[in-house]
Parts: sequence; structure tokens; C-alpha cells
Amino acid sequence: MSSSQGVPNAVPDTQLGLTLDEIQLLRHGQQAVAAAGGSTSSRAASRASSQGLLLMDSSSLSALGRHFDRVMQHIQQQMAYLSAQSETVTMNVYDRAGNMIDNVDVEIARYHEIIRQIEELELEFDRIAHIRDIVRDYRRRAEELERELERSGGGGGSSRRHGHGHGHSSHRSHGHSSSGRHRS
Repeated sequence: MSSSQGVPNAVPDTQLGLTLDEIQLLRHGQQAVAAAGGSTSSRAASRASSQGLLLMDSSSLSALGRHFDRVMQHIQQQMAYLSAQSETVTMNVYDRAGNMIDNVDVEIARYHEIIRQIEELELEFDRIAHIRDIVRDYRRRAEELERELERSGGGGGSSRRHGHGHGHSSHRSHGHSSSGRHRS
């Protein structure tokens, strides 16, 4: 990996195959990791992010991957809550339909808003999953390069601890399909 804009082991985030929205989410994630970390590597990641770069060291990529896992878990929780709300609205509509025609319109509007929010969260989830997968792939590559350098004797004086490569590559299902059955 060559140096990009004076930052070693970094790649321009515009060359990761991400949409503009995904690049913004990646940069936001890098800033969040940097703000939470406070370490030298966190500050380096923050500087790289502000320059439109993604650091390619396994430590930074691992922290970024954990951040996106937490964000995706939060989105899953929101989706589960909204799905439960959707079921409640549906039951309320069926229970009250005979007696409260005016209320049905309000409940239907609420239902449509909930479905719209679910669809937005699904889109956000898919975007973040895409970014997380790219980060994991680059982390894997960075770790492989670090191992190759160590084997070839060119470890470069790295003081990084080894043996903590967490290969969590299983994709989590977010429990809600965007099959379009709720679209109006």
C-alpha cells in the first residue's frame, strides 16, 4: 500500500466503491471512532478521515468494524421496535375498524409512517453493512500484509500485538425483509 497524500497505509475513500452517501457514513464512522478513542491511532484516523482517506492498519480497521457492528445493532433494535409498533397499529385498526372510522385513517397514516421509517432503516442498514464488509476486507488484507512482512523479516519495527485477529465474518440478518410487501 502506498502513501496517499502524506498518510502512510491509507487509501482514498473515494476509491472504495462506495456511493457518496456511503462515503459520508464511512467518514462519520471514522470521526465517531476517533472521538471515542482518544489514542494516537484515533487521532491519526481522524486526520485521515478529514483528508478523505481510510487508514489501512488492522487496528484502525478493527475499531471501525466494531463501530459499524454497534451501529447496525442499534438499527436492528429500532427496526424491531418499529415492527412491533406496526403490528400494534395493525391490530388497533382491525379492533376498532367497525366503531371508529375516523381513527382508522389516523392509524393507517401512522402505519404508513412506520413502514417508511422501517424502509429508511433497512436502507441505512444495507449501506452500513456494505461499508462494514469493505472495512473487514481491507482489515483482512492489512493483517495478511503485516504477516507477510513479518515472515519476510521486514516487520518495520512494528510494536503491535499479534494474535487478536477476530474473523467475525458472519453476516447478521436484520430480521426484516425489504420485499416491498409494505409499499403503497
